[in-house]
Amino acid sequence: MTWQALTVAEDCTHHVAEGIPAYLERFDEVLKFHAPGLAPVRRRAEAWHIRPDGSPAYSRRFLRIFGFYEALAAVADIDGWHHITPHGADAYPQRYAWCGNFQEQRCPVRMQDGTYLHITPSGLPAYAARWRYVGDFRDGVGVVQHLDGRSTHIRPDGTPLHGAWFLDLDVFHKAYARARDEAGWMHIDRAGEPIYARRFANVEPFYNGQARVERFDGGLEVIDESGHQLVELRPAQRSEFAALSADMVGFWRTETIAAAVELGVFEALPGTSAEVAMRCDLHQDRTLRLLRALGELSLVTMEGAQWRRTPRGEYLCRDHPLTLAGAAGEYAQHFSKMWKPLPEAIRRSGQWHAPDVFGDVAKDDTRQSSHHRMLLSYARHDYPNVPAALHLRGDERVVDAGGGLGALSLALLEQYPELGITLLDRPEVIDQAQHGLSSEPRIELRAADLFEPWQVSADAVVMARILHDWDDCAAIHILRRARQALAVGNEIFVIEMVLPETGLAGALCDLHLLMVTGGQERTEAGYASILAAAGFELVEVRPLPALPSILVGRAR
Repeated sequence: MTWQALTVAEDCTHHVAEGIPAYLERFDEVLKFHAPGLAPVRRRAEAWHIRPDGSPAYSRRFLRIFGFYEALAAVADIDGWHHITPHGADAYPQRYAWCGNFQEQRCPVRMQDGTYLHITPSGLPAYAARWRYVGDFRDGVGVVQHLDGRSTHIRPDGTPLHGAWFLDLDVFHKAYARARDEAGWMHIDRAGEPIYARRFANVEPFYNGQARVERFDGGLEVIDESGHQLVELRPAQRSEFAALSADMVGFWRTETIAAAVELGVFEALPGTSAEVAMRCDLHQDRTLRLLRALGELSLVTMEGAQWRRTPRGEYLCRDHPLTLAGAAGEYAQHFSKMWKPLPEAIRRSGQWHAPDVFGDVAKDDTRQSSHHRMLLSYARHDYPNVPAALHLRGDERVVDAGGGLGALSLALLEQYPELGITLLDRPEVIDQAQHGLSSEPRIELRAADLFEPWQVSADAVVMARILHDWDDCAAIHILRRARQALAVGNEIFVIEMVLPETGLAGALCDLHLLMVTGGQERTEAGYASILAAAGFELVEVRPLPALPSILVGRAR
């Protein structure tokens, strides 16, 4: 009897051949046999490998143990994870926080600091880079995930296969790999290019020239390598009529949230509907109807007779560090009105002109406080990873242009305590910022018009979500002012959402900017163009785990 004939018994305590036990021993758990004919077993807190007759392959014992792949098995001991040979000897002296299995002479491991990489059979790193996660190699290609959450393909020596990045990615099966971008799943070739234009909710690997895919409407179909439907396996599970109707009543959600914020409902929780009504001076029956609607939006939940805020609903409390209470009012009371002239803005003969949203906000003290508190929350949420990603020396003079209430400036100082920062913004914004930054002497607050000379010199300029508020002409004007503040070779860091060159992600946000500020979102090529017109060269784009990316421009 050979080890290839042995399988795991139904109770997983031993191995059998055609239903007959291969040995008398019984274990707490066994796994299947792998070449060179050994199987992992576990009894109580000890694990080891056995031969086909149930005898131990060696005398050592481990905490956890797995099968042999390419003549090495992953094991866990009190000292950490590593690999052993069939004789139970250590394959190398290094220890890791976790080990995978060897495939094509490469194995994924996790370091003690939580980063991942691939090692060689000698236990040494196969390359210098560290990743958020790595997978097995197949046909000379592996998938790695960057610290920003995006994934790409690498060769065994760590060099990139194509340089394209995706939200999720698989190894190649035949000639193509599954990949997901902001628009959905697709298949890509070895150059990192989509092989068709369509996107799906899910895709399977190609099998003899066809692949099973799931559409966003819940339908299933089989496609060819051009993305064309060959067979429909399941019709749409979602009514496009109903989906369109749901899109058209999006204002229901906006108005419901804004009303609950204005009435103080979130601060009144937890409580019964009667208690909330009493605390907020509301109609009791209508309060219940409002709470039910908030529940449908996953903002509150009911436990017995008590209504409570969900983690999502917490953001609508005015005292939350990342409060979006002000945002609710902005979208319901102001931004929604600014969208009304959209048809006129699109018409070639239309007389629409972009509103002066910043001037309008400055005229209303209440709105000004709420508006900039909203921007502060977005900054606190999206910018924590920005400072480290700037890769500064730490002693530069930095201008935070349009820095608002100083969220990014404070984050920069936390990462680089020796920086000197000048925060430029409109006079009324600087007045508001002084309340929170008056005790921070390392930040100089300076009222300025970004379109006029800044009267400051710097080693670097940081500009977070400023350029998207303006059309190309105005954005170039601002960038030229930044260029005047920098010497040749110094850098500007533009923090913005970057639209994909292909696909539709970010299109609604782009339309929102048109109607509210007259601005626009841009692709990498679009930013490269306006930077070049202002005297900068776009040298790098650094994606972040959050929505924006960092575009690095070097002064020429």
